[in-house]
Amino acid sequence: MTPFSNTALAADAGPEQEIRFAFGKNWQRFLQHLKDDRIVEAEKSLRFMLQVEDLKGKSFLDIGCGSGLFSLAAMRLGAGKVFSFDYDPQSVACAQELRRRYFPESERWIIEQGSALDSSYLNQLGQFDVVYSWGVLHHTGNMWQALENVVGAVQPHGRLFIAIYNDQDRRSILWRKVKELYCRSVFWRVPIIAGFGFYVIVAGFMKDVLIVHKNPLARYREYKLNRGMSYFTDVLDWLGGYPYEVAKPEVIFDFYRARGFELIKLKTDQSFANNEFVFLKRNTSASDEHRP
Repeated sequence: MTPFSNTALAADAGPEQEIRFAFGKNWQRFLQHLKDDRIVEAEKSLRFMLQVEDLKGKSFLDIGCGSGLFSLAAMRLGAGKVFSFDYDPQSVACAQELRRRYFPESERWIIEQGSALDSSYLNQLGQFDVVYSWGVLHHTGNMWQALENVVGAVQPHGRLFIAIYNDQDRRSILWRKVKELYCRSVFWRVPIIAGFGFYVIVAGFMKDVLIVHKNPLARYREYKLNRGMSYFTDVLDWLGGYPYEVAKPEVIFDFYRARGFELIKLKTDQSFANNEFVFLKRNTSASDEHRP
């Protein structure tokens, strides 16, 4: 299969293998600390962005399921069918572990290994009411092809919920090089973690104490309110998330508008983080020959 975002290839792989971050190992560490409060926050995130109270009777496709947290949230919101896939076998194992913990007897939750760049694989899955791919497609190594491939997975009047890294021009080019070096060798990984970690701690401390006037430890305790995520898991994901591509929000908007989608929810970020989009599929006969 074609490489997918959450790949478990070793960061120090030989020259015959592509340099990629081991997302699955990071998610395995995250699951060790996953509790119900984080799951509730993930549910809130889905309800807020999809503008629904629940997913009863809806089918949900989780492309690049990672830890499986949002597939689990969809199940708890009553989705009639949840299909999760990821290229990385360790990420697949994480999702299977969550299914074992919370829905061991359910046939509504299917988990497989698959690729967002494999159009034939996606086509055979059929169409879904909700297609979800948060922070995934920009790590495939071919973001525009991945963005194209998910179009057919959304059924008419269904929703596409994606998150893509914001394009910060030269700073994004610099970060791409940092991520590549991080994944290339432990020689680079240690100083990058040390330097970035020092910067984040000091900058956060100064902001909290001098500007916001709050306990500087609160940002770490409250981070789980951000979709139920873990601060340190996300930091490692950010530092090592390679391959790495970016896009300005208007470019993503134009890309999907040309394919018959209407933007119904948008959450933008002025930094390097993800812009979040929820599209409604309107015109299923729109031309697919456009490219940004």
